[in-house]
Amino acid sequence: MKHRFLFALWGALFILCAGLGFIPDPTGPLRVLLTGLSVLCFLPPAVLVWKGRQARDRAVLALVRNLSIASLSLSVLLIIANFLTAFHSELLGNILHALLVVVSSPMICSGNWAMSLFFWACLLIASLKK
Repeated sequence: MKHRFLFALWGALFILCAGLGFIPDPTGPLRVLLTGLSVLCFLPPAVLVWKGRQARDRAVLALVRNLSIASLSLSVLLIIANFLTAFHSELLGNILHALLVVVSSPMICSGNWAMSLFFWACLLIASLKK
C-alpha cells in the first residue's frame, strides 16, 4: 500500500470517528461498533510506522510522531480545560467538549479514553528514531 492511501484512510477514519463521537451515550451493539471503529482508526498509522521503520523513511516517522504529540498534547489540554471550566457556563462546556470530540475523535468515539491515549502513545514511541 502506498503512503498516500494509508494517510487518506487514516484521515477518513479520523473524520468518521469525529462525526460519530457526537452520538450521545451509545449503548449495546452501537458501543461495540464505535469502539471497533476507534481501534481501526489506529491501524493505518501503525502500518505507516511499520513500513517507515523498515524503509528508514524519516519523513513518515516524523509526521506520525508529530501528529501523535499534537493529539496527546491537545487532548490533555482540552481535558484539563474542561475540568477547570466545570463551574462556568454550559455553552463554554459544550464548546470545549466539541473541540475535544474533533481533536481526539477516536478517544471520544470509543468512550474508552485510556485506550485511545495508550494507542497514541504507542504510535509516538514507535515512531521515535533510535
